[in-house]
Amino acid sequence: MRSLLIATALIETAAGLALVVAPEVAGWLLLDASLDAAASVVARVAGAALIALGSACWIARNDTAGRAAVGLLVGMLFYNLAVLALLLYAALGLGHTGYALWPGVVLHTGMAAWCSAVAARR
Repeated sequence: MRSLLIATALIETAAGLALVVAPEVAGWLLLDASLDAAASVVARVAGAALIALGSACWIARNDTAGRAAVGLLVGMLFYNLAVLALLLYAALGLGHTGYALWPGVVLHTGMAAWCSAVAARR
């Protein structure tokens, strides 16, 4: 579980920073679409939330036996499944084709599988 929390912390913090600093670039890479002013603000809010998730995972990395860590694991499983579904909808339902879209699908599939495997061992 420690490795999962460290990987999650690094991935989500990096994604969050990208959204906070350059939401337009992140939107283009993921969706091959431009963001208007409102979408840019929402993307920055999402980025702040990802940084918060990354921070929580980083802090929990050394306390994997507690109930809070299990709650974090379940929350990250839900998050990865939700993002996977949203990215698949963006690609298959809306026809978006950003360069990072399918790698994002693969990444969140892998992270969801990893969360599931760790949860099954607990």
